[in-house]
Formats: sequence, C-alpha cells, structure tokens
Amino acid sequence: MSTATPDIAESSTRERYSAAAAAPEAALCCPVDYDPRYLQMIPDEIIAKDYGCGDPSAFARPGDTVLDLGSGGGKICYIAAQIVGATGRVIGVDMNDDMLALARRHQPDMSQAMGYDNVEFRKGRIQDLGLDRDRLELWLREHPVQDEGSLRVLEEQIAALRREQPLVADSSVDLVLSNCVLNLVADTEKRQLFGEIFRVLRRGGRAAISDIVADEPVPEHMKADPELWSGCLSGAMEESEFLQAFSDAGFYGIELAKRDPVPWQTVEGIEFRSVTVTAWKGKQGDCWEHNEAVIYKGPFREVRDDDGHVYRRGERVAVCRKTFEILSREPYSDYFEPVEPLEAVTEPAPFDCSGVAQRHPRQTKGQDYDATIEASCGPEGCC
Repeated sequence: MSTATPDIAESSTRERYSAAAAAPEAALCCPVDYDPRYLQMIPDEIIAKDYGCGDPSAFARPGDTVLDLGSGGGKICYIAAQIVGATGRVIGVDMNDDMLALARRHQPDMSQAMGYDNVEFRKGRIQDLGLDRDRLELWLREHPVQDEGSLRVLEEQIAALRREQPLVADSSVDLVLSNCVLNLVADTEKRQLFGEIFRVLRRGGRAAISDIVADEPVPEHMKADPELWSGCLSGAMEESEFLQAFSDAGFYGIELAKRDPVPWQTVEGIEFRSVTVTAWKGKQGDCWEHNEAVIYKGPFREVRDDDGHVYRRGERVAVCRKTFEILSREPYSDYFEPVEPLEAVTEPAPFDCSGVAQRHPRQTKGQDYDATIEASCGPEGCC
C-alpha cells in the first residue's frame, strides 16, 4: 500500500470531522487543561466538539493578530480572542463546512459576551492560505464551469483571487496557532504548509503549534489507512522531522515548549504523543557591523546556534546587528548579555557572519577610551 494521497487524506478527514461536528467523538482529542477563565463564556456545544491535543492559545498576547489553522468549531479562536482583547484580531481558517457553520453560529453571542467583535472565520486549506474558498464559491455560482473555455476563465479567476484578495496576506499576522491539525495534511503538502505559515507571519512574528508526533517513522501501510489518518495518527511526523520542518521553512528560536511524557496512543509499537513547538520569523536579511557583542551567560560551557556559531560561556562574541537584536530578545534574552558600543556606528560596514570572532572591549569602548571613574555608591554608601 502507498502513502495517503492529498485527495484521500482530505476526504477521510472531511468525512470524519463533519460527523464530529454533528456529534462529539472522544477518540479525536487528547486531554488538555485549558485556562478555565477563558472557557466560561464559550458555549458547551463548541467545547464538546473541540478536538485538540494542546493549548497554543496560551502564547497569544494582548493586541496580537492571530491566525488559527484548522480552527474547527472555534474554541481556540474564542480563547485567543479574549487574550488579545479589543485591540487584537483573530482569524480562523478551516476547510470543513460543518465545523465553520458551528463556529460562525455562535459568533453573535460570543461578541456580545466579550463586549467586542474581533473574530472571523474563513474557508480555505491550511496548506494554501492564498486562495479564499468562500470568494471562489460565490464566483462559481455565477460562473459555472461547463467546458474547456470556462475552465480557463476559472483558472484566471483563481490566479486573480490569490493576487488581489488572498485568504491571508503576506506578513499580516503576529502569531500562527494550530491545534492537532498539521498531521491531517498529506505528507506531499507539508513542506508547502510550513512555507505558508512562514509567509503570512510578520518579521518578528511567531508560531505556536500543538500537534501529534511519532517517536519513529510511520510505516506506509499505516499511512494508507484512512481511519488512522483522520484519527490524527498515521499522518504524524516523526519528532525530529517535525522540528526540522520549522528550520527548513526559515524559522529560528525553535523550541519544544511542551512534550507529553506519556503517549496519547501506541499503535504497532509506535508512540504517538502531543507536543507544542514555538518558533520565530526574522533572521532573514543582510549582516551589518555595529561593533556590538553578546556574552553567553551559561549554564553550559558553550552553545551552538542554528547557523553554526559557537558561543562560549563568558566570552564577548562579535555579532552583526541582526544577530544582536535576535539574541537580545526572547527566546534567547535570558541566556545572553548584550554589549552595545559607547558610540553608535553611523556608517556600518558589511559583517562576515560565516564564522565567530571575539570582540575586543576596545571595539565597543573605542580605541581612545581612557576614562577613570570613581566607584559609584548607592543610597546607603559604598561597601
């Protein structure tokens, strides 16, 4: 048997989740402890028909624009909406009409309960965030495809929708969330999926993805089983492969924020468990010299970043402006001490980031620095 094709993966998932929108299916979700503060106003129907394996909404912040991939009945969207507040915005994307209907049905009541309306649900495939399926369906009602000529017109319309009215625009989102959905995308489309997550994030934006992973590669006969696929099992990526997919897409600061010690399910000796991974966008761009440095504080003797640079504990390492800014903020700021020059560089030169070099203190203080400063005393005097 062969790996599930995109058509089989999508059809088996659509059928199962349409049924789960009508009646709860316990086998589709892992036990998750959500913050009870945000569940109080969410309708029982949405909670009962929520199918997840983690709580990526915990990474949302006030004012964020959040995108939830595979938003289902809307539970994560409505939790995130309360966290981001009236100044934030939440977009849910799903391809299942029944799940979208469930989420949209409760929008008026949720808006009234929160005191603001900051959630919307859009129809689309999470591995293709360029095409707005609702807009396409509206167009097709008036322009049915009947022959090769009308098919060509449809193709032109699809290209125009992607270009002029994309489902989610480039660099428009602060945080991409997903809860137990990426594994449902066919293996042949997973690279595109991670690329889409990266595309829609703003520079400095981040992803928080909860999903099911396997502790070893899933064999082909399991991948071809529609029941195992739609059940969030056989489409699961192997743990290290899942993390590598973020790196391949261009992310940095990739962190295994949560890993369940106990498997959710075990099939044929393969352990399937929930993990939550966070990652950041923003290391792209040129490197410029600003006489800046960082000092790795520990606890290890040395660490190596994703680009192969080694930082030894206590050593002042020369870095470009881009790396300096990255290491000065989360998720690295607790481990690095930034060292800025006494005088700002007004005409920066290109910085060679191919290796690592120590930064002499005189490069940051200035070669002519000869100050003599007496000990500064606090309000209670000198020690």
